Amino acid sequence: MLEASFLHLSGRCPTQGTVTVRPAWEVQEHEGSATTAWYEVRLAFTDGAQVDLLAVVREAGVSIEDVRAQPALSLDDLAALADWIEGPLFEACGYGPGGSGEADVCPRPRRARPAWPRGVEGRWQVAEEYRAAQEEGADPVLAVMCATGHSRRRSLRMISQARDAGFLTPSHARR
Repeated sequence: MLEASFLHLSGRCPTQGTVTVRPAWEVQEHEGSATTAWYEVRLAFTDGAQVDLLAVVREAGVSIEDVRAQPALSLDDLAALADWIEGPLFEACGYGPGGSGEADVCPRPRRARPAWPRGVEGRWQVAEEYRAAQEEGADPVLAVMCATGHSRRRSLRMISQARDAGFLTPSHARR
C-alpha cells in the first residue's frame, strides 16, 4: 500500500515527462574567479506528478539543495532523479546540444568511469598517481580516486594491491 504512493521514476519513460531548467541566481566570488549558480529544475509528468528542486552548480560539481515531489520520492526515485535532470541541467549551463561549452560555472558531465587497465599495468599506474600526488603535496588517495573514477574504499584497495605488488613502499614498518 505504501509502494503505490511513490513516484517511481525508474519505471517511467522519458517521453512521459518534461524537464525545465531556469537560472535562479548567480554569485561571483573573489572578483569573478569562482562562480556559484543556482538553478530551479522542474520535472513534470502528464499524469500531474512533478518534482521541483534547487540545484547548485560550482566548479567542484553539482549538488541538490532542495527537493519537493508530489507524490513522494522513494530512495530509488531519488537515485534515478540525477539521470532525468542531468542532460537539461548541463544544457542550461552551456554544455550539450545547443550549448556553447564556454560556461565556467558548470563542470562537464562525468558519468562514465575512465578506462583503467587491470592487473599489473593498473597497479603500476595507481602507484604512479599516488607518488605524483605525494610529490605535489596533494592527497594521494584523492588523486587515485580522481584518476580511476572509483570510490575511496575501492581506491584504497587498489593502493594496497599496488603495495603488495611492490610498486609502493609498505605503509607501516613490520616487526
